[in-house]
Amino acid sequence: MLQQIFSLSFMTAFLAAAVRLAVPLMYGGIGETIAEKSGILNIGMEGVMLSGAFFSFAGAWYSGNLFVGLLCGMAGGLIVSLLHGLLSITLIQNQSVSGLAINMLMLGVTSFLFKLMSNGQGYQQIETFPNIAIPGLSKIPLIGDAFFNCDFLTYILYVLLVLTWIFYKKTNLGLSFMAVGEHPRAAESAGIQVKKYRWIVMVFNGILGGIGGAYLVLVQLGVFTENMISGRGYIALATVILGRYTPFGMFGAALLFGAANALQIRLQTIGVSISPFLLAILPYALTLIAMLGAAGKNSEPEALSKPYVKGSR
Repeated sequence: MLQQIFSLSFMTAFLAAAVRLAVPLMYGGIGETIAEKSGILNIGMEGVMLSGAFFSFAGAWYSGNLFVGLLCGMAGGLIVSLLHGLLSITLIQNQSVSGLAINMLMLGVTSFLFKLMSNGQGYQQIETFPNIAIPGLSKIPLIGDAFFNCDFLTYILYVLLVLTWIFYKKTNLGLSFMAVGEHPRAAESAGIQVKKYRWIVMVFNGILGGIGGAYLVLVQLGVFTENMISGRGYIALATVILGRYTPFGMFGAALLFGAANALQIRLQTIGVSISPFLLAILPYALTLIAMLGAAGKNSEPEALSKPYVKGSR
Protein backbone atom coordinates (compact mmCIF):
# COMPACT_ATOMS: atom_id res chain seq x y z
CA MET A 1 0.00 0.00 0.00
CA LEU A 2 2.78 2.47 0.92
CA GLN A 3 4.62 1.63 -2.28
CA GLN A 4 1.47 2.45 -4.24
CA ILE A 5 0.97 5.74 -2.40
CA PHE A 6 4.53 6.95 -2.94
CA SER A 7 4.76 5.86 -6.57
CA LEU A 8 5.45 8.54 -9.21
CA SER A 9 2.12 7.92 -10.94
CA PHE A 10 0.20 8.37 -7.68
CA MET A 11 2.07 11.55 -6.74
CA THR A 12 1.66 13.01 -10.25
CA ALA A 13 -2.09 12.40 -10.25
CA PHE A 14 -2.34 13.62 -6.66
CA LEU A 15 -0.57 16.94 -7.38
CA ALA A 16 -2.63 17.51 -10.54
CA ALA A 17 -5.84 16.95 -8.55
CA ALA A 18 -4.60 19.25 -5.78
CA VAL A 19 -4.07 22.13 -8.19
CA ARG A 20 -7.39 21.51 -9.93
CA LEU A 21 -9.29 21.49 -6.63
CA ALA A 22 -7.45 24.57 -5.36
CA VAL A 23 -8.16 26.84 -8.35
CA PRO A 24 -11.75 27.82 -7.32
CA LEU A 25 -10.43 28.65 -3.84
CA MET A 26 -7.66 30.75 -5.36
CA TYR A 27 -10.08 32.80 -7.44
CA GLY A 28 -12.29 33.37 -4.42
CA GLY A 29 -9.23 33.98 -2.26
CA ILE A 30 -7.64 36.56 -4.55
CA GLY A 31 -10.97 38.36 -4.83
CA GLU A 32 -11.29 38.38 -1.05
CA THR A 33 -7.67 39.49 -0.61
CA ILE A 34 -8.33 42.52 -2.80
CA ALA A 35 -11.47 43.38 -0.82
CA GLU A 36 -9.97 42.88 2.62
CA LYS A 37 -6.87 44.93 1.84
CA SER A 38 -9.27 47.87 1.39
CA GLY A 39 -11.19 47.13 4.58
CA ILE A 40 -14.19 45.13 3.29
CA LEU A 41 -14.85 41.70 4.79
CA ASN A 42 -17.10 39.70 2.49
CA ILE A 43 -18.25 36.60 4.37
CA GLY A 44 -20.77 36.36 1.55
CA MET A 45 -18.09 34.87 -0.73
CA GLU A 46 -19.98 31.58 -0.46
CA GLY A 47 -23.01 33.29 -2.01
CA VAL A 48 -20.86 35.05 -4.62
CA MET A 49 -19.34 31.75 -5.77
CA LEU A 50 -22.71 29.98 -5.71
CA SER A 51 -24.22 32.70 -7.88
CA GLY A 52 -21.27 32.43 -10.26
CA ALA A 53 -21.73 28.67 -10.47
CA PHE A 54 -25.46 28.80 -11.19
CA PHE A 55 -25.45 31.62 -13.72
CA SER A 56 -22.46 30.19 -15.55
CA PHE A 57 -24.34 26.92 -15.90
CA ALA A 58 -27.56 28.66 -17.00
CA GLY A 59 -25.69 30.85 -19.48
CA ALA A 60 -23.80 27.91 -20.99
CA TRP A 61 -26.90 25.69 -21.07
CA TYR A 62 -29.16 28.16 -22.86
CA SER A 63 -26.53 29.63 -25.21
CA GLY A 64 -24.56 26.47 -25.92
CA ASN A 65 -21.37 28.53 -25.48
CA LEU A 66 -18.98 28.11 -22.55
CA PHE A 67 -17.61 31.64 -22.86
CA VAL A 68 -21.13 33.07 -22.58
CA GLY A 69 -21.52 30.90 -19.50
CA LEU A 70 -18.30 32.32 -18.05
CA LEU A 71 -19.48 35.89 -18.63
CA CYS A 72 -22.82 35.07 -16.98
CA GLY A 73 -20.98 33.58 -14.00
CA MET A 74 -18.86 36.72 -13.65
CA ALA A 75 -22.00 38.86 -13.83
CA GLY A 76 -23.77 36.69 -11.25
CA GLY A 77 -20.88 37.01 -8.80
CA LEU A 78 -20.62 40.74 -9.46
CA ILE A 79 -24.30 41.39 -8.68
CA VAL A 80 -24.06 39.59 -5.33
CA SER A 81 -20.86 41.38 -4.39
CA LEU A 82 -22.38 44.74 -5.28
CA LEU A 83 -25.33 43.91 -3.04
CA HIS A 84 -22.85 43.40 -0.20
CA GLY A 85 -21.24 46.70 -1.16
CA LEU A 86 -24.60 48.48 -1.01
CA LEU A 87 -25.25 47.15 2.48
CA SER A 88 -21.78 47.61 3.91
CA ILE A 89 -20.45 50.71 2.13
CA THR A 90 -23.50 52.84 1.32
CA LEU A 91 -25.89 51.78 4.08
CA ILE A 92 -23.04 51.17 6.58
CA GLN A 93 -24.45 47.91 7.92
CA ASN A 94 -22.52 45.23 9.79
CA GLN A 95 -20.37 43.47 7.20
CA SER A 96 -20.47 40.06 8.85
CA VAL A 97 -24.26 40.05 9.14
CA SER A 98 -24.60 41.26 5.55
CA GLY A 99 -22.35 38.47 4.27
CA LEU A 100 -24.16 35.73 6.17
CA ALA A 101 -27.54 37.03 4.98
CA ILE A 102 -26.30 37.01 1.38
CA ASN A 103 -25.12 33.40 1.72
CA MET A 104 -28.54 32.26 2.90
CA LEU A 105 -30.31 34.37 0.28
CA MET A 106 -28.29 32.97 -2.62
CA LEU A 107 -28.70 29.39 -1.42
CA GLY A 108 -32.47 29.83 -1.65
CA VAL A 109 -32.45 31.85 -4.87
CA THR A 110 -30.19 29.50 -6.83
CA SER A 111 -32.05 26.41 -5.61
CA PHE A 112 -35.38 27.94 -6.66
CA LEU A 113 -34.11 29.08 -10.06
CA PHE A 114 -32.48 25.73 -10.74
CA LYS A 115 -35.75 23.90 -10.03
CA LEU A 116 -37.51 26.22 -12.49
CA MET A 117 -34.76 25.70 -15.03
CA SER A 118 -34.60 21.92 -14.77
CA ASN A 119 -38.41 21.61 -14.75
CA GLY A 120 -38.25 18.27 -13.00
CA GLN A 121 -35.77 16.83 -15.51
CA GLY A 122 -33.06 16.45 -12.87
CA TYR A 123 -29.53 15.89 -14.13
CA GLN A 124 -28.31 18.20 -16.90
CA GLN A 125 -24.80 18.07 -18.38
CA ILE A 126 -22.77 20.59 -20.37
CA GLU A 127 -19.34 20.40 -21.97
CA THR A 128 -16.32 21.70 -20.06
CA PHE A 129 -13.25 23.70 -21.07
CA PRO A 130 -10.41 21.43 -22.26
CA ASN A 131 -6.86 21.39 -20.90
CA ILE A 132 -4.14 23.16 -22.88
CA ALA A 133 -0.72 21.56 -22.51
CA ILE A 134 2.28 23.88 -22.69
CA PRO A 135 4.87 22.19 -24.93
CA GLY A 136 7.94 21.07 -23.04
CA LEU A 137 6.84 22.30 -19.61
CA SER A 138 3.93 19.86 -19.42
CA LYS A 139 6.39 16.95 -19.75
CA ILE A 140 8.36 17.85 -16.61
CA PRO A 141 8.13 14.89 -14.21
CA LEU A 142 5.71 15.27 -11.28
CA ILE A 143 4.88 18.99 -11.64
CA GLY A 144 4.44 19.28 -15.42
CA ASP A 145 0.98 17.75 -15.61
CA ALA A 146 -0.20 19.62 -12.52
CA PHE A 147 0.87 23.16 -13.42
CA PHE A 148 1.36 23.19 -17.20
CA ASN A 149 -1.41 20.93 -18.53
CA CYS A 150 -4.37 22.97 -17.36
CA ASP A 151 -7.37 24.89 -18.64
CA PHE A 152 -6.98 28.52 -19.68
CA LEU A 153 -8.59 29.84 -16.48
CA THR A 154 -5.77 28.32 -14.44
CA TYR A 155 -3.16 30.03 -16.60
CA ILE A 156 -5.02 33.33 -16.21
CA LEU A 157 -4.93 32.79 -12.46
CA TYR A 158 -1.12 32.55 -12.49
CA VAL A 159 -0.95 35.90 -14.27
CA LEU A 160 -3.45 37.48 -11.85
CA LEU A 161 -1.39 36.39 -8.84
CA VAL A 162 1.74 38.04 -10.24
CA LEU A 163 -0.10 41.22 -11.29
CA THR A 164 -1.80 41.52 -7.90
CA TRP A 165 1.53 41.17 -6.10
CA ILE A 166 3.12 43.82 -8.34
CA PHE A 167 0.13 46.14 -7.90
CA TYR A 168 0.34 46.20 -4.11
CA LYS A 169 4.12 46.06 -3.78
CA LYS A 170 5.32 48.25 -6.64
CA THR A 171 2.65 50.87 -7.45
CA ASN A 172 1.46 54.01 -5.72
CA LEU A 173 -2.13 53.18 -6.60
CA GLY A 174 -1.77 49.86 -4.79
CA LEU A 175 -0.50 51.70 -1.72
CA SER A 176 -3.57 53.95 -1.90
CA PHE A 177 -5.90 50.95 -1.89
CA MET A 178 -4.04 49.50 1.11
CA ALA A 179 -4.25 52.87 2.90
CA VAL A 180 -8.03 52.70 2.58
CA GLY A 181 -7.96 49.43 4.50
CA GLU A 182 -5.45 50.53 7.12
CA HIS A 183 -6.33 54.16 7.92
CA PRO A 184 -9.36 55.32 5.90
CA ARG A 185 -9.64 58.70 7.65
CA ALA A 186 -5.98 59.49 6.99
CA ALA A 187 -6.46 58.32 3.40
CA GLU A 188 -9.49 60.60 3.02
CA SER A 189 -7.52 63.56 4.36
CA ALA A 190 -4.85 62.82 1.74
CA GLY A 191 -7.45 63.12 -1.02
CA ILE A 192 -8.26 59.43 -1.50
CA GLN A 193 -11.96 58.76 -1.98
CA VAL A 194 -12.46 55.87 0.43
CA LYS A 195 -15.93 54.81 -0.67
CA LYS A 196 -15.02 55.00 -4.35
CA TYR A 197 -11.99 52.77 -3.79
CA ARG A 198 -14.04 50.29 -1.77
CA TRP A 199 -16.67 50.08 -4.51
CA ILE A 200 -13.91 49.34 -7.02
CA VAL A 201 -12.58 46.43 -4.95
CA MET A 202 -16.09 45.03 -4.59
CA VAL A 203 -16.33 44.88 -8.39
CA PHE A 204 -13.15 42.78 -8.55
CA ASN A 205 -14.30 40.73 -5.56
CA GLY A 206 -17.52 39.80 -7.33
CA ILE A 207 -16.00 39.07 -10.73
CA LEU A 208 -13.21 36.88 -9.34
CA GLY A 209 -15.53 35.09 -6.91
CA GLY A 210 -17.95 34.49 -9.78
CA ILE A 211 -15.15 32.94 -11.84
CA GLY A 212 -14.32 30.71 -8.86
CA GLY A 213 -17.87 29.37 -8.83
CA ALA A 214 -18.01 29.14 -12.62
CA TYR A 215 -14.80 27.08 -12.61
CA LEU A 216 -16.56 24.29 -10.75
CA VAL A 217 -19.21 24.10 -13.47
CA LEU A 218 -17.33 24.96 -16.64
CA VAL A 219 -14.07 23.13 -15.92
CA GLN A 220 -14.50 20.52 -13.22
CA LEU A 221 -18.02 19.09 -13.29
CA GLY A 222 -20.13 20.30 -16.21
CA VAL A 223 -23.21 20.31 -13.99
CA PHE A 224 -24.87 22.47 -11.35
CA THR A 225 -26.25 21.07 -8.12
CA GLU A 226 -27.88 22.82 -5.20
CA ASN A 227 -25.39 24.21 -2.67
CA MET A 228 -22.52 22.87 -4.77
CA ILE A 229 -20.02 25.36 -3.27
CA SER A 230 -20.28 23.38 0.00
CA GLY A 231 -18.19 25.67 2.18
CA ARG A 232 -15.56 26.62 -0.43
CA GLY A 233 -16.41 30.29 0.05
CA TYR A 234 -15.58 30.04 3.74
CA ILE A 235 -12.39 28.14 2.95
CA ALA A 236 -11.44 30.93 0.54
CA LEU A 237 -11.76 33.34 3.47
CA ALA A 238 -9.51 31.09 5.52
CA THR A 239 -6.87 31.00 2.78
CA VAL A 240 -6.63 34.80 2.95
CA ILE A 241 -5.99 34.68 6.70
CA LEU A 242 -3.53 31.79 6.43
CA GLY A 243 -1.78 33.56 3.56
CA ARG A 244 -1.42 36.69 5.69
CA TYR A 245 -3.32 38.81 3.16
CA THR A 246 -0.75 38.33 0.40
CA PRO A 247 -1.48 36.83 -3.05
CA PHE A 248 1.22 34.17 -2.95
CA GLY A 249 0.53 33.33 0.69
CA MET A 250 -3.11 32.79 -0.25
CA PHE A 251 -1.95 30.63 -3.19
CA GLY A 252 -0.01 28.37 -0.82
CA ALA A 253 -2.88 28.11 1.64
CA ALA A 254 -5.37 27.23 -1.12
CA LEU A 255 -2.96 24.63 -2.47
CA LEU A 256 -2.76 23.11 1.02
CA PHE A 257 -6.52 22.71 1.15
CA GLY A 258 -6.62 21.40 -2.42
CA ALA A 259 -3.94 18.86 -1.53
CA ALA A 260 -5.88 17.70 1.53
CA ASN A 261 -9.03 17.30 -0.54
CA ALA A 262 -7.17 15.48 -3.31
CA LEU A 263 -5.50 13.19 -0.77
CA GLN A 264 -8.76 11.99 0.73
CA ILE A 265 -10.15 11.31 -2.76
CA ARG A 266 -7.04 9.42 -3.88
CA LEU A 267 -6.91 7.37 -0.66
CA GLN A 268 -10.50 6.29 -1.17
CA THR A 269 -9.71 5.44 -4.80
CA ILE A 270 -6.91 3.01 -3.90
CA GLY A 271 -9.05 1.44 -1.18
CA VAL A 272 -7.37 2.58 2.05
CA SER A 273 -9.24 0.91 4.92
CA ILE A 274 -10.35 4.11 6.64
CA SER A 275 -13.94 5.27 6.89
CA PRO A 276 -14.77 7.51 3.91
CA PHE A 277 -16.60 9.84 6.31
CA LEU A 278 -13.40 10.27 8.30
CA LEU A 279 -11.41 10.93 5.13
CA ALA A 280 -13.98 13.48 3.98
CA ILE A 281 -13.31 15.70 6.99
CA LEU A 282 -9.54 15.68 6.35
CA PRO A 283 -9.42 18.94 4.32
CA TYR A 284 -11.44 20.85 6.90
CA ALA A 285 -9.49 19.38 9.82
CA LEU A 286 -6.19 20.42 8.23
CA THR A 287 -7.57 23.90 7.61
CA LEU A 288 -8.53 24.23 11.29
CA ILE A 289 -5.10 23.01 12.36
CA ALA A 290 -3.45 25.53 10.07
CA MET A 291 -5.70 28.27 11.45
CA LEU A 292 -4.66 27.35 14.99
CA GLY A 293 -1.05 27.50 13.91
CA ALA A 294 -1.60 31.02 12.62
CA ALA A 295 -3.16 32.18 15.90
CA GLY A 296 -1.47 35.26 17.30
CA LYS A 297 0.07 36.20 13.94
CA ASN A 298 -2.38 38.98 13.18
CA SER A 299 -1.65 40.81 9.94
CA GLU A 300 -5.14 41.92 8.96
CA PRO A 301 -5.73 45.50 7.81
CA GLU A 302 -6.39 47.83 10.71
CA ALA A 303 -9.82 48.98 9.47
CA LEU A 304 -11.02 45.58 8.23
CA SER A 305 -14.83 45.22 8.59
CA LYS A 306 -15.09 48.58 10.38
CA PRO A 307 -17.76 50.86 8.90
CA TYR A 308 -16.51 54.17 7.59
CA VAL A 309 -18.50 57.40 7.77
CA LYS A 310 -16.89 60.38 6.08
CA GLY A 311 -16.08 63.15 8.52
CA SER A 312 -16.69 61.04 11.64
CA ARG A 313 -14.17 60.58 14.42
